[in-house]
Amino acid sequence: MKNRTTNILMLVAIVLLAVLPLIFVKGEFGGADDAAEKLIQSIQPSYQPWFSSFFELPAETESMLFALQAALGAGFIGYAFGLFKGKASKSKSQ
Repeated sequence: MKNRTTNILMLVAIVLLAVLPLIFVKGEFGGADDAAEKLIQSIQPSYQPWFSSFFELPAETESMLFALQAALGAGFIGYAFGLFKGKASKSKSQ
């Protein structure tokens, strides 16, 4: 029973950590590319970019792709750690 209560409390804490910043933080979430472009334009207003994108993705799609990339990377790293730890413990037991 104690483990179940602990698990529920941890789940509630995780949900609150994910939801509360979305509710209480009011601001614009801009990328580093936009910030760099604005800084360059303020330093040298006549600057022209060397090239531009073929097409522009909506901001939500860019954020989703970035989050997907981070999740895949974290999964790969976690898998590699587990694999190496499993091989190490298997060789120790033999």
